[in-house]
Amino acid sequence: MSHVAVVDVEIKDLKALEKACENLNLKFNWNQQTYKWYGRSVGDYPLPNGFKKEDLGKCDHAISIPNNSKAYEIGVCESRTSKKDSHCLLWDFWQGGFGMQKIVGDNCSNLTHEYAKEVARKEVSKLAQAQNWTVTEDYNEQTGETTIRLRKY
Repeated sequence: MSHVAVVDVEIKDLKALEKACENLNLKFNWNQQTYKWYGRSVGDYPLPNGFKKEDLGKCDHAISIPNNSKAYEIGVCESRTSKKDSHCLLWDFWQGGFGMQKIVGDNCSNLTHEYAKEVARKEVSKLAQAQNWTVTEDYNEQTGETTIRLRKY
């Protein structure tokens, strides 16, 4: 069975995605042209918008779990529905992607959260540097929230 879905996130910063992967102990594989999945569409799940059957399994980069050869991978593909210079994430979530879903969360929610956090960090750091401010970051283990503070002295 294959259940390839597109994750509801627009990737505009591949370096931030790479860092988000590192935060989750995943590996971002630059220029890997295929991602591991069931291997064929059996027609039991709708194709992601803008993709054809023959596009599945192909990508520009991929995300994998180090030392887990059974786990499916996430394909990082040029977006077919968004602006130029943006990417989308495709993955086969059947059977939890054989371990991938446990790390990235349902619909890759953990990965998209880490990606958003990395993009925010980058933007806040640019702003702080331009204004000569300091940046501090606190993580609350109980709530899972990250707080980023800017200070001008």
